Amino acid sequence: MAEEKLTPRNENYSEWYNQVVLKADLADYAPVRGCMVVKPYGWAIWENMQKELDRRFKETGHVNAAFPMLIPKSFFEKEKEHVEGFAPELAVVTVGGGQVLDEPLVIRPTSETVIGYMYSKWIKSYRDLPVLINQWANVVRWEMRTRLFLRTLEFYWQEGHTAHSSAEEAQEETIRMLNVYADFAINEAAVPVIRGVKSETEKFAGAVNTYSIEAMMGDTKALQAGTSHNLGQNFAKAFDIKYLDQNNTQQYCWTTSWGLSTRFIGAIIMTHGDDNGLILPPRLAPYQIVIVPIYKNDAERSSVMEAVEKVQKQLIQFRVKLDDRTEVTPGFKFNEWELRGVPLRLEIGPKDVEKGSVMAARRDIPGKAGKSILLQENLAPQVQAMLDTIQASMLQRATDFRDANIHNANTYDELKEIIQNGWAESWWCGSADCEAKIKEETKATTRCMPFDQPKTEKGKCVYCGAEAVKKIYFSKAY
Repeated sequence: MAEEKLTPRNENYSEWYNQVVLKADLADYAPVRGCMVVKPYGWAIWENMQKELDRRFKETGHVNAAFPMLIPKSFFEKEKEHVEGFAPELAVVTVGGGQVLDEPLVIRPTSETVIGYMYSKWIKSYRDLPVLINQWANVVRWEMRTRLFLRTLEFYWQEGHTAHSSAEEAQEETIRMLNVYADFAINEAAVPVIRGVKSETEKFAGAVNTYSIEAMMGDTKALQAGTSHNLGQNFAKAFDIKYLDQNNTQQYCWTTSWGLSTRFIGAIIMTHGDDNGLILPPRLAPYQIVIVPIYKNDAERSSVMEAVEKVQKQLIQFRVKLDDRTEVTPGFKFNEWELRGVPLRLEIGPKDVEKGSVMAARRDIPGKAGKSILLQENLAPQVQAMLDTIQASMLQRATDFRDANIHNANTYDELKEIIQNGWAESWWCGSADCEAKIKEETKATTRCMPFDQPKTEKGKCVYCGAEAVKKIYFSKAY
């Protein structure tokens, strides 16, 4: 399998992506249409993501809890906009234990409703606020067009749900968590993201405002990589989440929710991968280093494996895989670990033993250009420096690619041309009608209005020519 060539990205990007997911052993198709099995290698990436995100959540005062997967259907009817937004995606249980249920149960597509119900029981006074809870969970959304990691019926994520005593505090929380996502994406995944606010059409059903981090994939399409929602008092009023303030007056809470899912693994694949397969950022890779011993006979094997053992002892702080299989060739191993995206390969053969060195091959720079010789002595700091360089290089390359493929579109004709292979940054009047017509005519959607807006400029809407005060990104998207 490892030696089969992948379909080149520029030939069929979609097919390349599917092949990488399957051949790199990240996931497989489940027997239920639209569902996936995440295999150990793919799950290890998710575990590393969980660790880095969970640390950030706890540093900002959040705690973890777990809420039920089954939610009374009536809960979804309490917040009108929410039920309308999710109705087409709901999976509903009507029979349990062989009996027709008195009330159907929804398999959670998201947990605002059940958590809102619980918060209404727990929150009584301003002293109980803020409530800052996160849960790691799986959810089900009945998607019609699915693709491994990017869009599946069932997927894994974290969802934060918080309650506050003021609108200002809820807004601060919403932006704080968006910034947490951006920090994670940039510094751990080497995925450069743009932060901004979604349009009214694209916001979360039931939110006052939705903010997102948007990433550009290797085919220049956009991927919404994480979202943070200011829910205002919509869910508080629907579920009666009230508290007594310092003046002994009943007030509704202000709530937020925010989530990042296994879809982000798709973002990593498509941001960094090449025609040889995955390129994983060292900070999230299941294995940061693979060691491949090279020898022809028992005598060489003895000295090589002795050197390998010494190298391994120096690298205990890293995630290291020793590939000592004898049934396949070193070349086969090189191809396989390139396909699976291991950031750094260390080759040790008889000549390396003699010289007290190892051959290091960077995954992010294919061929001879990515190879260098490291000394076995004091190896750990050399390896750490190389992994840091790889991480920084991956971020820089992805940033350069993104920036080279974002263009200003001052006219609708320019927008139509740009979105064939990139993102268009344009003035937009804010009209949902203009937004809908652009989507219908070009298949491009609004991504976000970036926080970094022109300070004093005004412009003309790219579609209707009306005065506009905000710029927004348009692009085709996953």
